[in-house]
Amino acid sequence: MTAVEQPTMTAADALAATRALMPTISARADEIEAARRLPADLLEQLVGTGAFRLLLPPSHGGVGADLAGAMAVYEALSTADTSTGWTVMIGAASWHDLAGLPRATFDEIYADGPDVIMAGAINPTGAIEAVDGGYRVTGRWGFASGCEHAHWIFGDCVEGVVDGVPQLRMALFAPDEVVIEDTWQVFGLSGTGSHHFRVDDVAVPSDRTFPTLNDQPCIDATSVRVPTPAMVSCLVACVAVGTAQGALDDIVDLATHKVPILDHAPLAANPTFQLALANADAELRAARSLLYDTAAWLWATALSGDEPTLAERARVRAAATWATARAAGVADVAYHSAGGSSLYRDSPLQRRLRDVHAVTQHFVVRPDTMTTAGAILAGNDIDVMVF
Repeated sequence: MTAVEQPTMTAADALAATRALMPTISARADEIEAARRLPADLLEQLVGTGAFRLLLPPSHGGVGADLAGAMAVYEALSTADTSTGWTVMIGAASWHDLAGLPRATFDEIYADGPDVIMAGAINPTGAIEAVDGGYRVTGRWGFASGCEHAHWIFGDCVEGVVDGVPQLRMALFAPDEVVIEDTWQVFGLSGTGSHHFRVDDVAVPSDRTFPTLNDQPCIDATSVRVPTPAMVSCLVACVAVGTAQGALDDIVDLATHKVPILDHAPLAANPTFQLALANADAELRAARSLLYDTAAWLWATALSGDEPTLAERARVRAAATWATARAAGVADVAYHSAGGSSLYRDSPLQRRLRDVHAVTQHFVVRPDTMTTAGAILAGNDIDVMVF
């Protein structure tokens, strides 16, 4: 494939464009939550920042940004609005799950440009059967963030069972081959449109499928040498960190003019608040530092061609999980510091609280990740299929 001709762009350019758009995103956060998806005109502006092409390699028109550079963009978006940051991050990074496609298929996906938005699910809740010319697929999947505006949608399927082990195969669908079910009525990340989707006996050509977990990447790029669970955990954690930063910004702004009941000075003058704010700020900076240092190490390792050991992967996953938990704690502090006013729907702090705790529910950063990581670091012989 000849690289798609695109204007030269860097991660710094995308970050600058994103920061310029942040006030607009923040101002539309309530609209995004109410619509349960990104508005079409805002999506177009987000595409224009380059955020959707950051991690895609230059061979296919992408920026080829390093992981930490891309994370800075998704963190900034999440500081403005978590649903926006999450939706863009998922739509931009999910191609990583499809690197096992045949090269010709992967090339065709990006033949018209790099700003291709992906959605899908790796939970194998579909059934796939080989037929003449390809496969027939029936299944239903959940948590497909951004599926309403995705250009391609994928779902993992069970092809059969060998010696008691399910054999998995990923299938890629065009939007008109799937039915999107309106199921996204949720506590947090409400604006991500992470609905269920289903396919009913859909014919899929062989070259739009590949064996999950046994696949070899069809392209040679640094990003595909980063283990997918490690990469995704860092990306999810940066959304949590951005959300917590937004919560701190919100409470500092509120504290300058809110006078708590039975008090005579703004909240900002209250020593108890000052102590809580300083601790929360330090905790968030520590979480961000560990997360980005870990991402930089992960990228450098991939650049060198080395394969992270299981213990090294455990440390990556632990860092991302710890940073996500710390971010949630910081948002909690901001929410509680605001007092009764944070209960109201017009307070951004209640949305920050709901959103960051929704992020903590993702399986790559759930609390028991730390247990598995600790078992690995302790030298226990455990069976880990994906870590």
